[in-house]
Amino acid sequence: MERTERTDGIVRRHRGRAALASLATAALMTAAATACGGPFQDLGPLPPRFSGPPLPADAVVSEMMSVLAAEGITVARQPPDGLGRCTERLTGRHAPGTVDSALEAAVERARSEHGWQPGPDLGSGALTLTKGNWTALTALPSPDPGQGVDSLVILSLSCVDGGTPTATATSAPAPTPS
Repeated sequence: MERTERTDGIVRRHRGRAALASLATAALMTAAATACGGPFQDLGPLPPRFSGPPLPADAVVSEMMSVLAAEGITVARQPPDGLGRCTERLTGRHAPGTVDSALEAAVERARSEHGWQPGPDLGSGALTLTKGNWTALTALPSPDPGQGVDSLVILSLSCVDGGTPTATATSAPAPTPS
């Protein structure tokens, strides 16, 4: 019978420890809920993600194309990707020896003459601007694209919300009465 009594003692100790651990866990959870579970203060609606009226895509694309052209960078508007997102892309080529300085000058011109603001910092080699509901992003091209090859310039534009996502669609002419 000693073996059964010893086993009973071991089982009782395990159950006691488990009960004590459960009680301690419940006490900690109650304390945490009491300390952190105060009523939330309603701060009202979130502020808009941009200020002012939403800017249409055509206006933003035209403005950025003229800023780049003023620095000698000729770009073309790429057709929309059809994903229904509010994005635009301008691509072109520029001489590799001056592309970095031309892009930096274009960013500075957009800030000083057109009201664009510095965008989020994405590290070295990336230039970002924001204006209204739009963000412009370009990366400084590779310093050595290859002998005799112009550097590829890509400017991506994306809007937060609002505005017109792509170029204005042409509507079908109304049928003429016969």
